[in-house]
Amino acid sequence: MTLGTDIAKKIADVVDKDIHVMHVCGTHEAAISKYGIRSVIPPEFKIVMGPGCPVCITPQGEIDASCELAERGCIVCTYGDLLRVPGSKTSLEHVNGDVRIVQGIAKAVEIAKENPTKEVVFISVGFETTVPTVAATLLCKPPENFSILVSHRLVPPVMKWLMAQGESKLDGFILPGHVCAVMGYHEYEQFKVPQVVAGFEPEDILLGLLMIAEQVENGEAKVENAYPRVVSREGNVKAQKLMADVFTPTDVEWRGFPVIPDSGLKLKPEFECYDAQKKFDLVYAKVTKKAGCICDKVLRGLAEPSDCKLYGKACTPRIPVGPCMVSHEGACRIWYQYSRKQ
Repeated sequence: MTLGTDIAKKIADVVDKDIHVMHVCGTHEAAISKYGIRSVIPPEFKIVMGPGCPVCITPQGEIDASCELAERGCIVCTYGDLLRVPGSKTSLEHVNGDVRIVQGIAKAVEIAKENPTKEVVFISVGFETTVPTVAATLLCKPPENFSILVSHRLVPPVMKWLMAQGESKLDGFILPGHVCAVMGYHEYEQFKVPQVVAGFEPEDILLGLLMIAEQVENGEAKVENAYPRVVSREGNVKAQKLMADVFTPTDVEWRGFPVIPDSGLKLKPEFECYDAQKKFDLVYAKVTKKAGCICDKVLRGLAEPSDCKLYGKACTPRIPVGPCMVSHEGACRIWYQYSRKQ
């Protein structure tokens, strides 16, 4: 008997009622779908997707602003996942401008140095995981023709919002291993609900699910760590300091959500010279969602990708209608890729 099979059997022994668990990490959904985790746990134990894909929750107004920068002659540097996310009129893939895929901010700075007469803008998206490298780069004072469009989001505030709404019955959370590697898990102790930090191997995820099931069974509500080889309670304190030196929390909108207090980041005044929104006087327009697309419900754990009438028909990874079909961390894209295991 393999370790995974053994853990799955223990889950079946523990679960004797309906349990709904949400994860807030696109990489967790990819692993759950790839390895068929849902097929080896009791049907009463339901895993729902949350807002764990940073590309998916980037509001359409910010996508439109990115396209506007390209149309105005800037060199726009972006992660590949953001390229096909549809704006209200076009996407970065089809916009009339100079858009370049980069692995990270360091390459964007290099492009700025190579093109001193051009404005270069890095579309800085991601949860807490990607923020420290951005902060470290800005502390090194990149060239004046370089700036970033800040589109970072923080996980704990959106979890707080989800629990406050009570839209979906949630008995616990699988916490994001990558985010917790940077931030630790002490921030999540404010939530009185079963929570477990999990890694990304199938055995990691199954162990996390077992630990949550045991908490529910025992009437407990605490944070446990099933990923101690990478995550500690305190996290990476040096990385957190870098973030605090450069950024400060701010109220921001999430796609599929309203404005959530202190759920995003903005540059501190001494770094606003690198703020592309201020530098180019950009306005983030409020955009009505595409008719028929239910990405907002998928991101809030209220629906599965296959519930959407557009899924796999009018909406595919090559021609996406909504952002969840674009990113490799998007639930619709993941289900489309691994549908044989659903």
